Amino acid sequence: METSPDPHREMTLLEKIEYDPDINQATLAAQLGVAVGTVNWHLKRFVEKGYVKVKRAQRRKLRYIITPEGIAFRARLTMNYIEQSMHLYRLVRERAREALIEIKKAGYNSVRIVGDGDIADICRLTCFEQGVSVTESLEAPWLELRDMKVILHLSHPHEKKVVSAENQED
Repeated sequence: METSPDPHREMTLLEKIEYDPDINQATLAAQLGVAVGTVNWHLKRFVEKGYVKVKRAQRRKLRYIITPEGIAFRARLTMNYIEQSMHLYRLVRERAREALIEIKKAGYNSVRIVGDGDIADICRLTCFEQGVSVTESLEAPWLELRDMKVILHLSHPHEKKVVSAENQED
């Protein structure tokens, strides 16, 4: 069972019960991909803190009402989530920019991106911005994306420079 709060999960949970106050814990658990006990733990905490009130809608049916304090809490969680996301976005952009500087110094003007998802999209955008084309050519240096790491591989198989966004503060 959950023993510490997860801000993203809390934000999502509050959004879901605000959208549908009659939603049950099993449905919330399925939508969040967690155990019912985890949802129950969060809801108990929300009630204790005054963020949610529970009312009996029918004999065995509960209704979850978000209080003004709960709405304010969700707004804080949302702002923190946006700020953290923007911080990570800037960090990845900076690491990609550093890798592209190395690519240009090595005499290349194109790069292959190995990986997908949001980090790859950020790298593609940074390439566009820096005037470096993205190619599928196996002859080009490549950026390998692993979690939050951007790893630059230059032309030789054993030559690589790690430019990581992980655990580096600006």
